[in-house]
Order: sequence, then structure tokens, then C-alpha cells
Amino acid sequence: MVKTVVVKVASLLAAGACAAGMAQTAAAQETKIALGMSGWTGFAPLSLADKAGIFKKNGLDVELKMIPQKDRHLALAAGAIQCAATTVETHVAWNANGVPIVQIFQMDKSYGADGLAVRNDVKSFADLKGKTIGVSAPGTAPYFGLAWMLNKNGMTLKDVKVVSLEPQPAAQAFVAGQNDAAMTYEPYLSTVRANPTAGKILATTLDYPMVMDTVGCAPTWLKANAKAAAALTKSYFDALDMIKADPAKANELMGSAVKQTGEQFAKSSAYLRWQDKAANQKFFAGELTSFMKEATPILLEAGVIRKAPEDYAATFDASFVK
Repeated sequence: MVKTVVVKVASLLAAGACAAGMAQTAAAQETKIALGMSGWTGFAPLSLADKAGIFKKNGLDVELKMIPQKDRHLALAAGAIQCAATTVETHVAWNANGVPIVQIFQMDKSYGADGLAVRNDVKSFADLKGKTIGVSAPGTAPYFGLAWMLNKNGMTLKDVKVVSLEPQPAAQAFVAGQNDAAMTYEPYLSTVRANPTAGKILATTLDYPMVMDTVGCAPTWLKANAKAAAALTKSYFDALDMIKADPAKANELMGSAVKQTGEQFAKSSAYLRWQDKAANQKFFAGELTSFMKEATPILLEAGVIRKAPEDYAATFDASFVK
């Protein structure tokens, strides 16, 4: 009789432990995150984490929302997304313009993946005076990139005419013979690389290293969901591990998100560098703040912001990459 009771109690405890474990797993998987991003090659590890089940393995239910960069802050302000992948200077602009966001990890640095395509008769930036350039709207990476390049060559956006086109149509229009130049990025910059008769690439981020991307989250959400933010960060680093361990499969999965073959994606991603944990730690230790301070005057001059951020330290939290 005693033995029967003991067995029943043990069975109940085991069943309870199993149920508790399942409940914990279910609870973890119920941590939902809507993350705004685009088809930019540098964001691909997020697509990989989704397609390879890395997010789920780390207890997250992540919805990747493709939102143009010019609209991403509106989605964040409205609560339609909790986190966003975007360029560092965009985080500066959003914070300065009243849409707070806190950067938690760096994703990539562009090494030629962003560039300015021009007609073959353009020899220098000075030749662009009065020319028409296809570039996405103020508050986007291409717009800032163009402003940065012009600034470094003693010019401003007032010296050129801009036509508002998103990166993909900007590249397509240029190759089709429209506009004098186009500011775009991979995988669309490769459209220009593949059509040398249409024009050439005057400058890229190899010449002007100013495109770097981070993932940030709304501060109120971040404070309430630190564990989920840590799992999101871990998922990114896990995706990098998969890229290193099985590049063929990883490239195939990442390419499928932007309608590229694995081989095409590999060529496109060769123009950037994803940032591992060691690179992240170095970046958050000083590089990030230095870049934000250098970007601010250009954002002001371009009219993207009206005032500098009050506190650069409030725009990031380095604890997630330690």
C-alpha cells in the first residue's frame, strides 16, 4: 500500500514537472516581438534566425515586418513594432525627433555595399552639381549616405537635385537610363555592377565608411522585456555561428528572403561584414558614440533633425553584448 502511494506520488510529481517544463517553454515561446526591417543584405541574419528556427529555439515568436526605413519610426511610435533594425544615424534622428529607441546590438558594417552610381562621364563629385540623383527620402540611410559623401567633398544636398526613390527602384531607374545618378545598396547596387554600360560606381562605403546597422527597441518595452531582448541578441549571434558552420545552407536561406540564389546572396554579402560579439563590445565601448557625434552635424545640415540628441548614452544599452 505504501509502495503504491509512493509510486503514485512520484508519478504525479514527474507529471507536474513535465507540465511545468512544457508551460515554461510555451510561456517563453509566447514572447512575441514585431521587428521592423527591410531587404538590406546586412539584415539577413535576422531572416536566417527566423527561417532556421533560431528565434523559436531561444523562446521567441518574432514577426519580421518589411517596412520602408522612412516609415519604420512611425510603426515604432504607434506600437506596431517593438524593435527595429536600421542604421546608427537613423537611431540618432529618431531619438532627436521624439521617437525614443535604444540600440542593443550591432549587426553589420558596410564595406562597399552602399554606393553612388553615376553616368560614365562623371569624373568627380564636382561634376554632380545640378545633376538629378535618385535617392530615398530624408531620414533614410541612402539620403544620409549621399549627404555624408557630398559633405566630405565640400558640397551639400542643395548642390544637386534629388528625386525620391527607394533603393531598388532607384537602381532600376538608373539602369533604365533615368536620372544622372542613384544612391542605393545591396542587393540592388549589384544591378548597377552588372550593367557597366549604364554607368559606374563613383564611391562606396569603402571610400566613405559611414553605414553601420544596429537593432534597437522601444525603451518602455525593453525595460519590461529584458530577457526577450537578450534572447533576440543571442539569436543574432547564433545566426552568425550558423553562417560560419554551414555557409551554403545559410546563404540559401538568407537569399530566399530577397529572391536570390545562395550564390547570388554570397556575392552580395561579400560587400559587408557582420559583427560578432567581440566586434560589438568594441563598437559599444566607444566607436558608436564617436560616430553618432560625427553624424549629428550632417543630419542637422540636411534638415533631418532640428536639434542634437540631449544624451547620446541614452540611445544605447551595451549590457546585452557583454
